[in-house]
Amino acid sequence: MEGYLNIYSDGTVAAPPPLQNVDGYVDPDEDIEEETSLFEPFKDLCKRRFLWYYPSYLNTIEQASRKHKVGEKFQTMPFESGGNIMDGRYDYPSLKRRIQLIRKVLDQETLRWAEEGAYLLKHDNPTASHLQRQRKQIEEQYKRNQSVTLDIDLADPKNPFVWILTYIGRPMTNLDGGMFRIRMSISPRFPEEQPRVVFETKVFHHRIGTDGVLCYLARKPDDPQSHIEAIIEALVEEHPPYDPRTLVNLEASKLFWGSEADKKQYNRLLRRSVQRSTEIE
Repeated sequence: MEGYLNIYSDGTVAAPPPLQNVDGYVDPDEDIEEETSLFEPFKDLCKRRFLWYYPSYLNTIEQASRKHKVGEKFQTMPFESGGNIMDGRYDYPSLKRRIQLIRKVLDQETLRWAEEGAYLLKHDNPTASHLQRQRKQIEEQYKRNQSVTLDIDLADPKNPFVWILTYIGRPMTNLDGGMFRIRMSISPRFPEEQPRVVFETKVFHHRIGTDGVLCYLARKPDDPQSHIEAIIEALVEEHPPYDPRTLVNLEASKLFWGSEADKKQYNRLLRRSVQRSTEIE
């Protein structure tokens, strides 16, 4: 992850390239040399998975740091011997700092997408214009859809790469009466880089991390509408198949997949968070 984000061993971070170099934009007055880039199909996947499991990483570090002091030697396992041995010492505070720095840089990268998107639109880039049209088309489709109440706005009218979704919970469900604000950040390099989705409305939900990051899987990764559908499905589905990849909220997941009593407690906590979603702070 640190290599993907240009984080050096001393904790410093390489500066991002100038906006003029953003993928997709070609300056007509500049000579462009052909470049070759590495094929890294799992780069974005690793970043998305890190964001999904970040709270779990911190939780694991917190628990392990209580068992092992800084500088304590690794325990030698029965299968280790001779040249097949891993020496080392525990240093969970250092690991925590590295994990937190990765998260900070990833958040900065997401904000950078918005800057790049605004730059592309300003320069009449076709990618930006196409995304604008797609958002309007998807918005019109949902206006005609009587089964879903969803608004799709832009965080900034001058930037089509950051969408604000407002979902109203359906009657007779656990989400009944709730109003959920969701930020969907889209990369100028979509679909190579998949959208990052955060619930700005705090919700107790087994698919939403304690930091608001939503874990969802789009059926058509290259289609923005498929992402919208997957976001809604992840939120409303009451009886999903068990998938260990989606265990991003430890407390909520334990209750959701637990006993009948646990499931009832999960529903109570979910309903309370839904009720709070409409309260004015």
